[in-house]
Amino acid sequence: MTTLSRTLLSAFLLAAAVDLGSLLAGADTGHLVAKPLLMPLLAAYAATRGAPRLLLAALLLGWGGDVFLLLDADWAFLVGMGSFALGHVCYLVLFGRRRTSPALGAFYALALAGTVVALWPDLPADLRIPVAGYSLLLTAMAYRSSSLGVLAGTGGALFLLSDTLIATGIADLPQLPAPDFWVMLTYIAAQYLLTAGAPNAMYGAHREGCTTG
Repeated sequence: MTTLSRTLLSAFLLAAAVDLGSLLAGADTGHLVAKPLLMPLLAAYAATRGAPRLLLAALLLGWGGDVFLLLDADWAFLVGMGSFALGHVCYLVLFGRRRTSPALGAFYALALAGTVVALWPDLPADLRIPVAGYSLLLTAMAYRSSSLGVLAGTGGALFLLSDTLIATGIADLPQLPAPDFWVMLTYIAAQYLLTAGAPNAMYGAHREGCTTG
C-alpha cells in the first residue's frame, strides 16, 4: 500500500469515527460535515488501489445518495434513493455472471418478501412502489455480491441491513436506540467491505485467467 493509499484510508476512517461519534453524541454539525466526506475519501482510496471504474462509480453515486438524504424533504429522499439505485446497478454489472449459491438466493428472496410485507402497510402511500422497487434492486445486489467472496458478500448483506433500518424508520416501526448510528455503522462497513472485496476478486480472476490462458 502506498503512502497516499494509507493517508486516504486513514482519512476515511477518521471521517467515519467523527460521523459515528457525532451521531452518538447528538452533534448534528459533526454528522453534516463528516458524512459527505466518507464516500469521496473511500473512492479516492480505492482509485489508488486500482479499483474498477464501476466500483468507483458505485461509491460516488452512494455519495450523491448520502448528500441528498441529509436534506429533510420528500423529493430529496427520492432523488437520494435513485442515486443509490444507480449505484446498485453499477455493483450488479461489476459482479457479472459469477456463480452464487441458490440456497442463499432463496434466503434473500424470503427476506425481501418478508420485509416488503412487514413494511407495506405503514409506508406512506407515495413511497410504497419506489421503496419496493428499490428493495428488489438492493436485495439483488446483496445476493450477487456474494459471488466475489466473503468480504464483498458481507458488505452486500450489511448494505441491505442498513437500508432496511432506514425503511423501518420511515414506516414508524420500533427502532433501536440511536437508530441513525446503526444505519451509518452498517452502511460504512458495507461500502468498505465491498471496496475491499471487489478489487481482490477482480485481481484473482485476472490472475487465474492469465495462468490458464
